[in-house]
Amino acid sequence: MTRKAADNKYLHKDFHCALNLGLEYVRKHFGDDAVRDYLRQYARSFHAPLIRALRRRGLVALKEYFRNIYAEEGAPVRINCSRDELRLETDYSPAVRHIRQKGFAVSPLHGATEFAVHAAICEDTPFAFELARYDRKIGRSVQRFYRRAP
Repeated sequence: MTRKAADNKYLHKDFHCALNLGLEYVRKHFGDDAVRDYLRQYARSFHAPLIRALRRRGLVALKEYFRNIYAEEGAPVRINCSRDELRLETDYSPAVRHIRQKGFAVSPLHGATEFAVHAAICEDTPFAFELARYDRKIGRSVQRFYRRAP
């Protein structure tokens, strides 16, 4: 039998554990601000195509991105999107759930991951980001992307 990696369903759940451990290493050795700086740099580089799409297509680009990510994770999400605002609501974070299931403590900066990455994605676009609610225990959140005032 011949199989290729592409024959398997893509799962990146252990990425969450690795990122969590990395956040804690940087936090303990270099401080909270270093974690936020790293996350910003990562987001600006890794999500460059998404940032370009956000500038070109508006919030619908983020709507599609999040719908795909949560489908890939197998987690429920509620997304309400208009021209000027996208609201994302989750009952739990699939990342937090996986980290806990693997027996790791969730970094106290895990919520900062959402904020730093999503705020960085919005830099130099007409949009801003707000982490309106975040439950550290399970990662339940309300996230809001909105059009900046002109």
